[in-house]
Amino acid sequence: MKFTKMHGLGNDFILVDMQEEVLLEAPSRLARAICHRQYGVGADGLVLVHNSSRADCRMQIFNADGSEAESCGNALRCVAKFVYDRGRARGDIVTVEALAGLYTIEVTPRGGSAELMKVNMGPPRFEPAAMPALVDGLGPVLDLPLRTAKALYQGVLVNTGVPHVVIFVPTLEGFDFMDEGRQIEQNPLFPRGINVDFVEVVRPDFLVAKVWERGAGPTLACGTGASAVLAAAYLTGRSARSATVVLPGGELYIEWRESDGCVYMLGPAVSVFTGSYV
Repeated sequence: MKFTKMHGLGNDFILVDMQEEVLLEAPSRLARAICHRQYGVGADGLVLVHNSSRADCRMQIFNADGSEAESCGNALRCVAKFVYDRGRARGDIVTVEALAGLYTIEVTPRGGSAELMKVNMGPPRFEPAAMPALVDGLGPVLDLPLRTAKALYQGVLVNTGVPHVVIFVPTLEGFDFMDEGRQIEQNPLFPRGINVDFVEVVRPDFLVAKVWERGAGPTLACGTGASAVLAAAYLTGRSARSATVVLPGGELYIEWRESDGCVYMLGPAVSVFTGSYV
């Protein structure tokens, strides 16, 4: 099976072109094997790129634990580059179908290949049912109490294609986001689990975040997470409508436009190598 290894700010994926390949095992099982850092190729997720009747392609993404995800911001940028660089896009706009919906991605090319991608992530959702979360009420949840063995936090629920709970902390220096994130992901309030974003607000236009991803654990970057961080920060009066979100793997520029209510994510994607998996 031929594959392409790609990453968006270090959030890495194994992409398989389903126009050319046929899987010989279930995708969830393949994801667990090929994504293993020691015994496989190593990645945060497996992305299958299918034909689509609604878009330039259809993205199917499986986390390293084999669970299927509704969407992924960094994977969307990688898929857009994958499709664009193979000449399958119509101009500088790539459309990608995913479980969470249809995405439009504006490509900035350089030297004939895609360099930067601006993804329309759609409007963020804040109702508990969109996570889902076992919380009363229909409106935004801005201060959900979440207790771990060490502390009590207040979380903001946001769905930007996948569910997130955003937690603002005074500083991320020395903060054990992995242990805290693991506990919160497994909180019974979230029957399907949840992505956990810890955020330090440096300035209204400059946010620093670390993300514990559902099904993957700590990652160097998370596009849906950065989008959720900006939406939660603006909704709670901590940020402007646009900001740079700094993740361990680099920076994403996020804008929540008032004109259409959609969140836009701007960032790079990189092809690392191609190979064969047997």
